[in-house]
Amino acid sequence: MTERPTFTNALVFTGGGTGGHFFPAVALAEGAKARWPDLAIAFVGAARGIEARKLPESPWPHLLVDVEGFLGRSPWAALRSLIKLWKARRQLLRLWRKERPWAIIATGGYVSAPALMAAKALAIPYFIHESNAQPGALVKLMSKGARRVWCGLDAVQAHLPKASCRSMGTPVRAAFLRAFGPAEELVAPFRLLVLGGSGGARALNEAVLKIAPELLETFPDWELLHQTGLRDFADLNPRPHHPRHTLQPFLEQVDADLEAASLVISRSGASTCAELMTCGRPSILVPMPGSAGDHQTMNARAMVEAARAILLPQVEPLGERLRLEAEKLMADRALRLALAKQTPNVAVERCLEDLAEQMT
Repeated sequence: MTERPTFTNALVFTGGGTGGHFFPAVALAEGAKARWPDLAIAFVGAARGIEARKLPESPWPHLLVDVEGFLGRSPWAALRSLIKLWKARRQLLRLWRKERPWAIIATGGYVSAPALMAAKALAIPYFIHESNAQPGALVKLMSKGARRVWCGLDAVQAHLPKASCRSMGTPVRAAFLRAFGPAEELVAPFRLLVLGGSGGARALNEAVLKIAPELLETFPDWELLHQTGLRDFADLNPRPHHPRHTLQPFLEQVDADLEAASLVISRSGASTCAELMTCGRPSILVPMPGSAGDHQTMNARAMVEAARAILLPQVEPLGERLRLEAEKLMADRALRLALAKQTPNVAVERCLEDLAEQMT
């Protein structure tokens, strides 16, 4: 159990709810600790979401606050969420008046809202990283006061004309800052890796469970590793599935699992796309419908334009369409390798260089 942080002169990271918001914060924190070993680092996360599970088992001092999302909810639920946001902001204001942080870095998710609002009220320097092609409502609201908005994709800047933006790429965790074996060296049994998201992706998970037996019978030299997300695992794992179809709620060493994969089926969150580019693995991307600003579709299109992925919208019959696309790539090694382009990730280094320049 890690201790409650002391925020005085600390670099504070806030972001979570999903892995797409939380893991870039972890990546930047890892880089900052390596660069400035004596700098105090702390996290502010939500009492629910992926950070509520990952931070207590991490070495990072942290504070978990009671906040929840409010967009797209009923009027009563939205009001309750706004009250929680106000209370969390007040809690951080009280703390940070006594223990003033050096700077705040926000990577998205609803927990970033009270932290950024408190930082702005106290004139604490803050930075925002926006991984997606379409910035969320919070980033649009708070970007003008940021020392810098670090953009994962060039397209973000056009949506934030009054902000100080710089394209940096999306940070990946330290485990991805290494050389990955090239896809052409993979041999049978080949692995189809399905990433159903840290929280789950029910329609995608159901479609894969349906088509997996036929795929694995058609391709006996393939196996399937399937991250379902915690929410879906308890329901999906007891159901009948092929002997070479392994279901897991969460993959703790996703870098190694991606390196071993010959083909990946996944949502198209910005962090996942960045990790796919870093390790150079071909993918079929199924954007999450209804993502804010349809940013997952924009992320997937960017991958397609770079000839790194196949985009498959989530429309029915999803299972049959997914099976046909998977069969094409599983049967054609040359087609897979044409999408397997590795690009070393330098986003952490670039963001921290800019942070150092802005804070001197």
